[in-house]
Amino acid sequence: MNAFPPFQPDAKVSPILTQPQKQAGITGLRWWIAGLIFLATLINFVNRLTISVLAPVITEQLKLSNLEFASITNSFLIAYTLSQALSGKLYDRVGNRRGFTISIVVWSIASMLHAFATGLFSLNCFRFLLGLGEAGNWPGAAKVIAEWFPVRQRALGMAIFNSGTSIGSVVAPPVIIALELRYGWQTTFLAVGALGFLWLVLWLTFYHPPAEHPRITPEELALIREDRAPGVPLGSASLSWLELLRYRQTWAIVLSRFCCDPVWWLYITWLPLYLYKVHGFSLKQIGLFAWVPYVAADAGSLFGGWMSGHLMSRGWSANRARKSVILFGMLCMCAGLLAAVAHTAGAALAAIAVVLFGFQTWINNVQTLPSDYFPECAVGSVAGLGGMGAGIGAILFTQTTGFVVDHFSYTPMLIAAGLLPLLGTALLFALGGQIKRVA
Repeated sequence: MNAFPPFQPDAKVSPILTQPQKQAGITGLRWWIAGLIFLATLINFVNRLTISVLAPVITEQLKLSNLEFASITNSFLIAYTLSQALSGKLYDRVGNRRGFTISIVVWSIASMLHAFATGLFSLNCFRFLLGLGEAGNWPGAAKVIAEWFPVRQRALGMAIFNSGTSIGSVVAPPVIIALELRYGWQTTFLAVGALGFLWLVLWLTFYHPPAEHPRITPEELALIREDRAPGVPLGSASLSWLELLRYRQTWAIVLSRFCCDPVWWLYITWLPLYLYKVHGFSLKQIGLFAWVPYVAADAGSLFGGWMSGHLMSRGWSANRARKSVILFGMLCMCAGLLAAVAHTAGAALAAIAVVLFGFQTWINNVQTLPSDYFPECAVGSVAGLGGMGAGIGAILFTQTTGFVVDHFSYTPMLIAAGLLPLLGTALLFALGGQIKRVA
């Protein structure tokens, strides 16, 4: 089955190789592009985590139960899940420059609107709008990396942008709590929402596709194109979801993320409340210690991206390298079982740190798979479908967590989170088969 367009020489990009540059080229421009996406991802997560970090304050002021707090998270996740697939298709159609502009304007406005929330209904509305905007970051970022990086460097490019989730999670607790203690939670939402507009100035000033970028060197353009398969120019018509869902590799990505992404969402959503209610942490202590597992997560992201590329540079196939690193990340995620039986906050945080290290190692390579299996014209859409699977899993798990915590404890959910990676990785390997271009 070959649903992809036939090869056509890319006449639009050849003049870049022969005509003099209007501006001096920037060596290693692709790394600067990855840095821009990293910064957007960091801002994305600071905006997302503001309500989680301030949950002890907001739930008390607005008199919200754990189940009601879970409903706020799920309002975000429902929109986030729908928007993952829609955003992936949007980016494939309008390109990364306009796609990111739309996403960040929507999520920045939504974040600032949280300052005017007066109860459960308004919070649900604003979280829904935030989810619509923030979802675009992931299929967009995957498409940018596929567009700018050769295969052997894509996992590292993904690691750089994906580390924004971890750094954002490290930065968020102390910064958000400091702002809240000084100015109140409403002003905190206004401040973090404004960050996106500052980033947008950099994006519109600096970003263009490789074929159109005035500062790209001929050498870098040649590097980007070095392993692009015949029939896969630097840009092409996007494919329909129906065409993509005919491939079991698409289902491998969707179902594995459905199982494993809830592990990440469990901790970024509930960790502050878990420390507050189970281990008696004050808001100040949450700010001092809740960031620790995310340092490990950042290390896992960079390790996962570097290791698969390193193994390929030593002669390993993409299939062997990616799967080895994914398997290692899965084993680390199973350390969540230790968090379920930890009796001290220190032991729980240590186990959670191992889990998040493993998750970022795992997800960093899984998010590279759309560009390993499919050409650039399909990367955004496949990544979006994977994100939709992740969102559905996160919604179900988050809502279940709210109910279980209200009626029992966190322990059953921590145990479940320790077992789900086994299922998710098994589905990924069974359905995905050998990691190679499918057409």
